[in-house]
Amino acid sequence: MRRVKGFTLIELMIAVAVVAILAAIAMPSYTDYMRRSKIAEATSALLSMRTKLEQFYQDQRTFAGACVAGTVAPLPAGLKYFTVACPTLTPTQYTVTATGINDMAGIVFTINEANTRATTVTAGSAMATAGYSDNATCWVQKKGGMC
Repeated sequence: MRRVKGFTLIELMIAVAVVAILAAIAMPSYTDYMRRSKIAEATSALLSMRTKLEQFYQDQRTFAGACVAGTVAPLPAGLKYFTVACPTLTPTQYTVTATGINDMAGIVFTINEANTRATTVTAGSAMATAGYSDNATCWVQKKGGMC
């Protein structure tokens, strides 16, 4: 008798089911990994702005007037997932914010002159749905408000 070579339909269906299960497990992890990598854009921009603002203060003895083009501390341009702003600039205090845009909308990172870092997540946003939450003492890097 001759043996037929190849795979049966059942064997192929089992292989497809195994691949589908692995993909179902891997996709959420990959999506969260991508979110965390995008957060790095905001935190690095904020740390850079903090350094520039401190340099501006050393030169001018005030934070007022910083965050504009032509100074040592211009706002960063070309960020893909966040917009950076300086909503508070007084002679002795500043606050810099990085607000998420596009698929990072709903999360805001802040830093001030005392190096106090905070994270605010808008309730009902995609970031809140993904498991990110507020933290008044640090920049959230992972789900559940973990720094």
